[in-house]
Amino acid sequence: MSEGRPIRVLIAKPGLDGHDVGAKVIVQRLRNAGMEVIYTGLRQSTEKIIPAAIQEDVDVLGLSILSGSHLELCQELMEGLRAKGVKDLLVIVGGIIPKEDIPALKSFGVDGVFPVHSTLEEIETFIREQVSLRRGEQPREKGL
Repeated sequence: MSEGRPIRVLIAKPGLDGHDVGAKVIVQRLRNAGMEVIYTGLRQSTEKIIPAAIQEDVDVLGLSILSGSHLELCQELMEGLRAKGVKDLLVIVGGIIPKEDIPALKSFGVDGVFPVHSTLEEIETFIREQVSLRRGEQPREKGL
């Protein structure tokens, strides 16, 4: 990840969930914020998401999960990333996620969890701060 390169994000909808309006809103917000965003579309398997993230050389992998299978899907994804030797990828998940499930998601290695009522600003700020830290850059001041 070179300094100055736009933040690259892959947004994926794993599992059988057929609702992607929220994911598309996130994609548009991050694009408007100057990030390069790839959206994989509906009903993706972790076996397809992982190689896509590697091939696209993304900084961030974001999952949108509304189906209630977030624990299983995130555990499977994180195990798959580790098996491929992926260590520096920021992984976030959003959707219908009960607060009591957040510690389990974090224990799998998920970096950020954004339940339904999280704001777009919270998500964008988290991504910017975390990617800056991983790149060894100074975080940008808001509005610059």
